[in-house]
Amino acid sequence: MKIALINENSQAAKNTLIEDTLRSVVEPLGHTVFNYGMYSADDASQLTYVQIGILSAILLNSGAADLIITGCGTGEGAMLACNSFPNVLCGHVVDPTDAYQFTQVNNGNAVALPFAKGWGWGAELNLRYVFEQLFAEEWGGGYPKERAVPEQRNKAILDEVKKITHQDIMYILRNIDQNLLKGAVSGEKFAELFFPNCKNDEIANYIKSIL
Repeated sequence: MKIALINENSQAAKNTLIEDTLRSVVEPLGHTVFNYGMYSADDASQLTYVQIGILSAILLNSGAADLIITGCGTGEGAMLACNSFPNVLCGHVVDPTDAYQFTQVNNGNAVALPFAKGWGWGAELNLRYVFEQLFAEEWGGGYPKERAVPEQRNKAILDEVKKITHQDIMYILRNIDQNLLKGAVSGEKFAELFFPNCKNDEIANYIKSIL
């Protein structure tokens, strides 16, 4: 699994800690982490939580990533922004129980964490435990297990609803504020990480034209 880590500007200082913790959990399982920043509060390219949604949609719709790990101060803004886009199903994950149940019940492809609210004693432990529970079992298994079939059915229904309620990703990329879009894909390592992993030529070519 290709896992993309994205931090917005208010919590950029925690990027290294988040990346190190994530890698320590997922790399032994055979997953790969791609850190799209922000890497520090002083980065030349600044990401807002709205741009997290844009970047997440580009990565997931292009096949450059299979899962997004992101967040903001409370996690709410990042979650709302991600869910504004097609083919992005983002859960708000505060603790390990949230993490496990999101993977089993909702089976999405993005999680938004609070990197400021409640960030105190033991926060780095909670972060590790959250990541551990995200990958404790194969996603979509259901919780409790006897609810697996109706939960899988509801997830499939939600996926179909989102196809109707959201515009095509290329329509969005062409019609969204182009300066906002350019800011979302102007990170220091974006091109290095994105283009070798992108599986959609139409998206790749459009992003190249923006850059």
